[in-house]
Amino acid sequence: MNKKISITSIASVSALGSLLEEIWLNYKNDSHFLSVKDFEKFKAWVAEIQESDKERIEKLRLSEAKYKDLDASVLYALYVSRNAIREAGWKASDNFGVNIGSSRGATSLFEKYYKEFLESGKSSTISSPTTTLGNISSWIAHDLQTMGPEISHSITCSTGLHALLNGVAWIQSGMANKFLVGGSEAALTDFTIAQMQALKVYAKNNDDYPCKALDLTKTKNTMILGEGASVVCLEEGEKENALAYIEGIGYATEVLKHNISISTNADCFQKSMQMALKEVSIDEVDAIVMHAPGTIKGDTSEINAIKKVFGNETPFLTTNKWKVGHTFASSGLLSLELAILMLKNQKGIQVPFITQQEEPKQLKKVLVNAVGFGGNAVSVLIGKK
Repeated sequence: MNKKISITSIASVSALGSLLEEIWLNYKNDSHFLSVKDFEKFKAWVAEIQESDKERIEKLRLSEAKYKDLDASVLYALYVSRNAIREAGWKASDNFGVNIGSSRGATSLFEKYYKEFLESGKSSTISSPTTTLGNISSWIAHDLQTMGPEISHSITCSTGLHALLNGVAWIQSGMANKFLVGGSEAALTDFTIAQMQALKVYAKNNDDYPCKALDLTKTKNTMILGEGASVVCLEEGEKENALAYIEGIGYATEVLKHNISISTNADCFQKSMQMALKEVSIDEVDAIVMHAPGTIKGDTSEINAIKKVFGNETPFLTTNKWKVGHTFASSGLLSLELAILMLKNQKGIQVPFITQQEEPKQLKKVLVNAVGFGGNAVSVLIGKK
């Protein structure tokens, strides 16, 4: 990192709410925020955003005629992006860059318009512009009136942290000094849930904690999908209003033997963590917010990778998917938000159904991991202001 990069705000909407104070209070209790949702032909565990946030987002949808036909993934991103730049004090004239990614994109609209096509043989006039992947970042840039670069991409479940990598790269290159980065996902639809169930990774249990992310004793997969969006404001330099600093970034892709698999020792995570930590000693890392999707293979392989990198110096480990589900593109940024809140409040968040770990004596540096189908891992090290 040849330039200091500050995180000057973070905003999100998820099952935990959309206000940082509320989100932190919800992290400090042992409750999950998962519920059973009725779909057309089945029921499934999900993590929906709260009703109060749904109402605010619906008001946003109705605030302008051009917003009424946008997918929820775009509206979620608009909602949190407005909050983020307000907190950071950014203005449209700053011409900041925008990179908001999504794994599934406009899933709900895709399903709606395809169903209409099957029934009528015709497609809606707006089906193409409202379902293109670039839809999210372009609408954010339009709404916030920035003239900076805008990028959209999909790199499965590590999409959000890949957006952060892009923002860092633009700032390090000198081509921009501010970048809004994040991920948005509104994938709680019949077909998406059915796809995850077909992979046999989806939770079926009715335990007190239906998603057993980070529980290495589980005998069944327990992944549960969530919805939401999260964005962060990145700025060049050491800023007075910084929440934390980017101290290292790492990424890697491993050669897959199966299109959803990850190697036993998560080679991609080993490489991404080592890259993120190349300028610090491993004993400086106080905690890791893991990807830990709640699957047997996913959780175990990431733990194996951590042991390979850290040996007997394993930091405090945590994850949030047992609370908020797996939010695909947004998951890495929601993990980053948890890391920032832990640094700010100097408290590690325990996972209640595993053996309790010793609380870190201090939290100065936290590593955040994400990986997706395709073996594309990202690790980001952040440090306390």
